[in-house]
Amino acid sequence: MKKFLSVLLAAMLVFAFAACGETEVVDTTAETVEETAGETVADTTAAETTAAETTAEVVDDADDNVIIMATNAFFQPYEYYEGDKIIGIDAEIAAAIAEKLGKELVISDMEFGSIITAVMEGEADFGMAGMTVTEERLQSINFSSSYANGVQSIIVKEGSAIASVDDLYAEGVTYKVGVQLATTGDIYASDDFGDENVQRYSNGSEAVLALVGGDVDCVIIDNEPAKALVAENEGLVLLDTAYADEDYAICVAKENTELLDAINVAIDELTADGTIDAIVAKYIK
Repeated sequence: MKKFLSVLLAAMLVFAFAACGETEVVDTTAETVEETAGETVADTTAAETTAAETTAEVVDDADDNVIIMATNAFFQPYEYYEGDKIIGIDAEIAAAIAEKLGKELVISDMEFGSIITAVMEGEADFGMAGMTVTEERLQSINFSSSYANGVQSIIVKEGSAIASVDDLYAEGVTYKVGVQLATTGDIYASDDFGDENVQRYSNGSEAVLALVGGDVDCVIIDNEPAKALVAENEGLVLLDTAYADEDYAICVAKENTELLDAINVAIDELTADGTIDAIVAKYIK
């Protein structure tokens, strides 16, 4: 019995020591894994942070060489598509200004009504889209010197009762006027004829299609785009008398006075050397 108890006690001691040994190994391994994982995560995070900072620096450096123009590229001949490329008077003058500033021009096409917001919020550096200076717009944005003159004209169907601008103001007669949303044509027509008599469209082409379809009685839009739209749609005519005269300018965020000054200097130089006149003459015969 004594021998049996001695053997049993020895066996229990061996088991106990073995169990303790296993516990210590597991704990040590866990600590090693945790420490290694921690070091790996820290190293990875540091690498990702460095990469992010490097990427940001590259983007910032690239942005320094780029100047973004916001426009609505459905305003021929000032800006319009030729294939996938935006061309026109504004596009070429903007490119000439960008060259003066030592920048690469990038043109961002958007709804006309979004241009001023895009410039105000820094999504674009300036806006250029046959845009007229108005008191309302000056409340939220600054404008450059004028670089071109524009005329608001009226498109009607052949044989229309509207034969001149004065006919739009005739007593006892109400006409539906089509305009491009947020343009000066929209602003002037709303003031003259009331919001209830003005139908707004995303671009001039949509307004003219509404005229062809009989949804509106006339379309008020800038003269040069009006010429192109009449040429593209049979049965339409452009009235001889102008609805309004105006000057086109470039819009810049109010706080970006440095860019505004640089653009004005560029416009003066491009006017003096005949570049702007040559660009306009290329598109308007």
